[in-house]
Amino acid sequence: MLSVALIGFAGFAALCLAMERHFNDLLGRKPAAGQLRGLRVAGWSLLLASLALSVHLRGWAHGLVEWVAVSMAGVTLWVFALPYQPRVLLGLAAISLIVGPLLILSGG
Repeated sequence: MLSVALIGFAGFAALCLAMERHFNDLLGRKPAAGQLRGLRVAGWSLLLASLALSVHLRGWAHGLVEWVAVSMAGVTLWVFALPYQPRVLLGLAAISLIVGPLLILSGG
């Protein structure tokens, strides 16, 4: 389930950066024309991938419930930490984007 949580966390990070205000606050510059759309597509794709992985690993009944639980945990972390530690969250999102798929490949 850790891989599902990490991929979902990266998806929420992309969706957060897809908002012009957060993009500007976190990265210190204005987004280019297609960046926000690309981040939106990437964020939803990562969330759907984490849902598919969760359902694949646990089945519809348990997988959907566990996916909602880990997704809400990731969103809660974003909501409460974004005002205080935004750079740390960006680092965690980058790490989760790398470690999540590696865990899948290693069978974890």
